Amino acid sequence: MTNSRVQIGIVHYPGALLSAVQGLTEQFYLANTIAAEYGYSDIFQTQICDTESLNRSSDAYSNPFNIIILPPCLDDSYYLAPDETLITWIKAQHGAGAIICSVCAGAFVLAETGLIDNRCVTTHWALSHNFGKRYPSVSLNVDKLLINDMDIITAGGLMSWIDLGLELVAQYTNSHVMRQLGKFLLVDTAPREQRFYHVFKPKLDHGDEAILKAQHAIQKNFKNTVVIKHIAEISHLSERTFLRRFVKATGFKPNQYLQHLRIQKACELIETSAGPFEKVAEAVGYEDMSAFRRIFVKMTGQTPKEFKRRFA
Repeated sequence: MTNSRVQIGIVHYPGALLSAVQGLTEQFYLANTIAAEYGYSDIFQTQICDTESLNRSSDAYSNPFNIIILPPCLDDSYYLAPDETLITWIKAQHGAGAIICSVCAGAFVLAETGLIDNRCVTTHWALSHNFGKRYPSVSLNVDKLLINDMDIITAGGLMSWIDLGLELVAQYTNSHVMRQLGKFLLVDTAPREQRFYHVFKPKLDHGDEAILKAQHAIQKNFKNTVVIKHIAEISHLSERTFLRRFVKATGFKPNQYLQHLRIQKACELIETSAGPFEKVAEAVGYEDMSAFRRIFVKMTGQTPKEFKRRFA
């Protein structure tokens, strides 16, 4: 089988996760080994692109890649203010036909290029609030672990560089090579969603003391239905003002907030107890098991039974 080589540039920017930078290099090396059994010859060629080298090199723009990967990062000191040289280089590579990929916080660097304005992407669920405030023109879906939008591919979780690598291997070879690579690495190649791993962490540092009182009240009485009139009285606000400020501070309407809180409590109970799901539903305020199951699936992407099998 004849095939053209795929040139992959893995960006090593300050603070980038080294396990991802090196791990992707090794993942594609293993992919070449497995792909050889299917007639492919050294299809993936990787190069680590250091941002300091981009600043120094006069021919940094003369080396076109098929794929550029922006890995995850643990320190926000760079990805919130990336070097303009890197941004210009990414846009030039995209303009020359490269697929631009980001993993986790790498989406912030990608967003600075403007290439994902009015497009749907994903990043780590814990970064969604800050990302949404910073880039309101970008459509964010943190339920998805990976979104392949042809010339832009984004992956959400910190370790989802593995999923991105598998996606690219399947795209440039075939699903058989990808599955064999997954078996060799002992990683699941079945479709996953990021919402499987979501943890509801309500925003409490918004500075609105009245709404914080309401949140504390809901936390204490999460088994009970939220009555807007009562909770607004606790906050010493009119119902209309309360609703407006609650959504602004938390990002949710009160009933949505309560549902997220209840399902998070249910997840914790399922992980740590051996009781039946009916007892879990009752413990978090749901009398109707079918309603509990429906909301649980909607928010977590899996049934209570599937969740227990995965995490308990």
